[in-house]
Amino acid sequence: MRYIIIGAGAVGGVIGGRLIQGGNDVVLVARGAHLAALRADGLRLVTVEGSTTLPVRAVADPGELGELRADDVLVLAVKSQDTVAALTQWAAAPVAGGGIAADRLALVCAQNGVENERVAQRIFRTVYGMCVWLPATHLEPGVVVLHVAPLSGILTLGRYPHGSDSSITEFGKHLAASEFLAPVVEDVMRWKYGKLLNNLSNALLALLDDTDEPADDLRQGVRAEGETVLAAAGIPYADESERQVIQGDRMELQYIASVPRLGGSTYQSLARATGSAEVDYLNGEIALLGRLHDVPTPINDLLQRLVTEYARDRREPRDLSPSRLRALLG
Repeated sequence: MRYIIIGAGAVGGVIGGRLIQGGNDVVLVARGAHLAALRADGLRLVTVEGSTTLPVRAVADPGELGELRADDVLVLAVKSQDTVAALTQWAAAPVAGGGIAADRLALVCAQNGVENERVAQRIFRTVYGMCVWLPATHLEPGVVVLHVAPLSGILTLGRYPHGSDSSITEFGKHLAASEFLAPVVEDVMRWKYGKLLNNLSNALLALLDDTDEPADDLRQGVRAEGETVLAAAGIPYADESERQVIQGDRMELQYIASVPRLGGSTYQSLARATGSAEVDYLNGEIALLGRLHDVPTPINDLLQRLVTEYARDRREPRDLSPSRLRALLG
């Protein structure tokens, strides 16, 4: 197998870097200054053990690879708002022996949220989900930082919408040999809905300032809305106790002096001033389900709107106090 990591940011960069260290054939797909840095200097992977620079093959698009291989696996690690553009770009890529990627290659959605697989299945015949527990940071071109040890993350895999097969099992073995815990399950979307509930607090981590004012009520409230909505919709999800049993002490946050863990993916999008954030597919997913099932979701509604405004206006993150957010909620 050759793994083509589409979106070599925090998550994609760490997965790709660890697969390379595990002896796998990997291509990283990136853009802009990050692509230029990867081509010029390689990928710098920073962990609690230190910094390692890996020589990588980095491309901007499928045209640079020519015909794709029949055993290529596409690992989609872009933010959800970029999924359609990425799928459109790679779907029509020719594959050796005839046909195109959408018909012949496996696509693994290594992304937060629960919409990506559904979108991908409209275009690709063979789609897999990956529930990603991998605290990482990408704020500097050419550099990704992994904040956990001893394992590099928990990557739960399965066929979409359910089931498993030999292809995803083989991928799981390659990940397991590359310092990940990579269980293959029959119900991967149940795990991804469980992760969605945790990701609802990403917006709070991106917006709230660094004062000592307590915000536990907001974190509990945003999750409670999510749980209520999923119950109303009849959608099962893996709870925290299930995750803790699997995680145990295999993956624990580590302090890295040179790169403190400042925030999750939403914070990093605002900090890099990318102009967009994933909030429509996190808090926005709960807002959508709430409207469909007549369940009010005021906290998720507000967070979706605020993060969208911050991203659009390229405002600095973390300038909102918990008390101000409560006032906006009324």
